[in-house]
Amino acid sequence: MKPIRPRSSADGRRRHQASVARRRPRHAFALAACLVWQAAFPARSQPDEPAPSTAAVRLEYRYHAGERIDMEVSHRAPTETTIGGTKQSTETATDSTKTWTIVAVDPAGRATLEHSVDGVTMTTRTSDRGMVRWSSRGEDPPPLGYDAVRQSLGVPLSRLVVDRCGRVIERQDLRPMPPSSTGDLIIVPLPDDPVAAGAEWNVPQEVVVEVPNGPRRAVRTRLRYRLESVRDGIATIAVDTTVLTPLDDPRLEARLLERIWNGTILFDIAKGRVIRRTTGIDRRVVGFSGPESSLRYKSSLEERLVEPPAPTGNGQPRTSAAPVDRSGWLGRRGPNAAG
Repeated sequence: MKPIRPRSSADGRRRHQASVARRRPRHAFALAACLVWQAAFPARSQPDEPAPSTAAVRLEYRYHAGERIDMEVSHRAPTETTIGGTKQSTETATDSTKTWTIVAVDPAGRATLEHSVDGVTMTTRTSDRGMVRWSSRGEDPPPLGYDAVRQSLGVPLSRLVVDRCGRVIERQDLRPMPPSSTGDLIIVPLPDDPVAAGAEWNVPQEVVVEVPNGPRRAVRTRLRYRLESVRDGIATIAVDTTVLTPLDDPRLEARLLERIWNGTILFDIAKGRVIRRTTGIDRRVVGFSGPESSLRYKSSLEERLVEPPAPTGNGQPRTSAAPVDRSGWLGRRGPNAAG
């Protein structure tokens, strides 16, 4: 038997080079096939997002008699109150569907609208009393203090006559209502003339704030609207609130918090209606109930248009699930509860 000769490092290098030489043609063939495939079937590029329009557009409401416009509204408001070293927190969540019924539209485009709220779910959680929750879609009676809520559901709360720009010509409150918690007007005001991105329009407003057993004052504010962009037929509008009246009383300032909002509005130009509105605030007031008191109010509100159900084959509207409860004002507890 021949003795086994130890393998040298030179033998290993020769075998490795021979192996590489054998594999190289296969690698070259694979690379060539890949290049041919890419040339025959180029990769599809992602579609570009539509560029924002720079042309002036007319923003106006387009109402039709007999139609119904539903908005799902969601309001969240955590509040932290500190008085004399004692801290209390309150969290409220209110969800419902706000409905606009178009009663009539005259030849000039002025529409008569009826505002109502259908179905509400309210949740309140306090640091000292736990959580209370009630839904109008359930069978349980409303908690103490909410009896008037059920009577206000599904019935007209107010009747308005508005023009194409959202300007309120007439208003009739059919039932007592708290101020609009969207911070701005109940109908988003639109400019009279066509506007391009960057255009602004201002709406003056007077808000009356009152402290129980205390002062009452009219406060001037200004709502500033700005057309941020127009993309794919949707106008994005920013809104912010400026308080013009100097306030030197923290009690009044605390009462004013829930009437000051910044937010964004999406407006469908072809449909002539708001499809989404989001607003929010996060502010603190010190000294509203003595030198060692503070109030932090953090609130957010979102409204979304509910698209009508598509008709079925027999021409009847398709039955859909119950809408998500969302509302911004029913049963709400904010800084007004801390006065």
